[in-house]
Amino acid sequence: MSNKASSKKFAKLAADLLPGLKISALLCLITFAGVRLHAQALPTATSAGVLQAGGEFNYADSDYVPQKIKGGGAYVNFDFKYHWGIEAAFHQINDPDPSTNIYERTFEVGPRYVLHFHRIEPFAKGMYGRGIFNYPEVPSLTPGGPPQGNAANLAYNMAAAGVGVDYRLLYSVNIRVEYEFQKWFGFPPNDLTPQVLGIGAAYRFH
Repeated sequence: MSNKASSKKFAKLAADLLPGLKISALLCLITFAGVRLHAQALPTATSAGVLQAGGEFNYADSDYVPQKIKGGGAYVNFDFKYHWGIEAAFHQINDPDPSTNIYERTFEVGPRYVLHFHRIEPFAKGMYGRGIFNYPEVPSLTPGGPPQGNAANLAYNMAAAGVGVDYRLLYSVNIRVEYEFQKWFGFPPNDLTPQVLGIGAAYRFH
């Protein structure tokens, strides 16, 4: 692919993700305003051994259909060191178009590196796991007849890299905004590279 074509594809992706980024920015502003009005004191440091579990809304480029698809996910992470932890995540991204009826489901686990700036905790993570892809329905053999069914429901090994920010809204509640780039190995013809934006919240166990 030429540099010009790559630039056009990147520009289109940026334009498609812009609504989600605007929502993320608005969420951060609302969160900041809410914290300023909240009088509860928080500790200035985060110790090791912190567990949190949460859920999130996902907005994704599936790398299979032209329209963006949505879904949800869940995550659990345990920081066993001040900067280091491990995360397990699940995503279920569904295409609402009945003519394709695809979904992308992932189960991932991997290390994460986190920084601490009082309430703000940016992080990066590397994940590995399995992705399950539900292929489009096979058309009917007769005009107007029912579809023959899904072409296949297959699983692939996959890896992902992600970055994000956890914002401590309350002593035991975090708000999260994150971006994840995935690569599904062996997906025909040239692998699959979904990109997922997530906005969610988690409960911190102390």
